[in-house]
Amino acid sequence: MDMKKTVEHRLKILSYNIHKGFTAGNSTFVLDQMRDTLRRVHPDIVFLQEVLGDHQKHRKKIAGWPDGSQFEYLADQVWPHYAYGKNAVYTSGHHGNAILSKFPFTEWENLDVSSNRFEKRGILHGIIPLPGLPNPLHVFCLHLNILHWGRNKQVRTLCGRIRERVPENCPILIAGDFNDWYGRATTILMDSIQTQEVFQSSTGQTARSFPARKPVLSLDRIYCRGVKVASAKLLKGKPWQTLSDHLALYCEVLY
Repeated sequence: MDMKKTVEHRLKILSYNIHKGFTAGNSTFVLDQMRDTLRRVHPDIVFLQEVLGDHQKHRKKIAGWPDGSQFEYLADQVWPHYAYGKNAVYTSGHHGNAILSKFPFTEWENLDVSSNRFEKRGILHGIIPLPGLPNPLHVFCLHLNILHWGRNKQVRTLCGRIRERVPENCPILIAGDFNDWYGRATTILMDSIQTQEVFQSSTGQTARSFPARKPVLSLDRIYCRGVKVASAKLLKGKPWQTLSDHLALYCEVLY
């Protein structure tokens, strides 16, 4: 009998709210240090929130401000493929979510899920074929409302998007800043689209990622479906605690 051995592929994932490249309190611009730190981890796919696509005032006043967007600066030569969702637009520029990838996207789209005029929010949805994977990976990067009623509505919109646009045989990764103190998003996502949160799966509880220096709140999450969680790690201590006001989440999944 011809027995073919199944080969497992490992995918490294990182999710990070970069606070527009500034330390907590906006006291110091540290985008360069963030790039160096991300490179040392070297994940395959990076989910970023609070990324500045442009800011004319900062460009004129702050030394070391990148010539292009923050996501292009962070991607540099490590992550040649990226997608950006412009959410908040103002006189001097705009910011939103971004996904950096070592693998090319076949397509991506930013879905406006703003529920009030004070919080401009989006869900960035990309499709990435992976080597050795018969069906493409669907990736979602988001930063949800502070107010729970808007946040719950946004999570349900995400579930509807996945039911309508993602075939059941395609794996899913969802990552970002959920602003979800009480874990309601996890319940909705588990019940509606059968995802699992990677830290709960690996360690039994969600990771406390905010504020970075003394984290007490589990605001940041990574959810998956159709892949196996191999490990999950909160990136804490130096230099992480001295960069953004959030800590980064890291996990490895198998497919």
